Amino acid sequence: MTPRLKALFVHLLTATGAVLSMLAMLAAVQEQWSLMFLWLVVALVVDGIDGPLARRYDVKRNWPTYDGVLLDLIIDYLTYVFIPAYALFKSGVLPGWTGWIAIIVITYGSVIYFVDTRMKTKDNSFAGFPACWNMVVLVLFAVQPNFWIVLGIVVALAATMFTNLKFIHPVRTERWRMLSLPVALAWTGFAAWAAVDDFHPGSWAHWGLVITSLYLLLAGIVQELFPRRT
Repeated sequence: MTPRLKALFVHLLTATGAVLSMLAMLAAVQEQWSLMFLWLVVALVVDGIDGPLARRYDVKRNWPTYDGVLLDLIIDYLTYVFIPAYALFKSGVLPGWTGWIAIIVITYGSVIYFVDTRMKTKDNSFAGFPACWNMVVLVLFAVQPNFWIVLGIVVALAATMFTNLKFIHPVRTERWRMLSLPVALAWTGFAAWAAVDDFHPGSWAHWGLVITSLYLLLAGIVQELFPRRT
């Protein structure tokens, strides 16, 4: 297979995220939350694979007529932001006015974050919370804390999108990658397990989600507190 065809197939792989987002949205409209999250987990896996493949096959040079970055951002907004926000509102996890605050904060704040050219740091981490609401909302569905705690988490994370707090990219952030990547894979496995179990409160997957989520959430901040020695 030629390099051009390989680059094209990477773009086409990324584009499958649009179909996965539609499947997730259809499940959400029918309030089949477990199925919705399963589709979002599959979309997350595709998103984790297509980036390394795009760099390996140099899609910018071998198939420059498709803008892979723009394609990725469109799909990420659907799967990371729009559908999880809808689920948080429609499911009743945040009742009444609290749900309205959440969907406005999430959708508006995230779209501003996505167009910010300063969102990436020099070490390929993120400056501010990278709008991974698909992961956050899935954990909230699993743990089911009080709605005031849910609202506080949503508002706090939305606020950090506009700070310089560092959040790692499990694949691209080189420091601690040998730990971060397995933790991210474990999170994906726990997420699928929890969704398959229909978020049963007794599932051990919930503990795995909490532990791995705390690592992914705090690792970048810890790295800033303890910078590399030069």
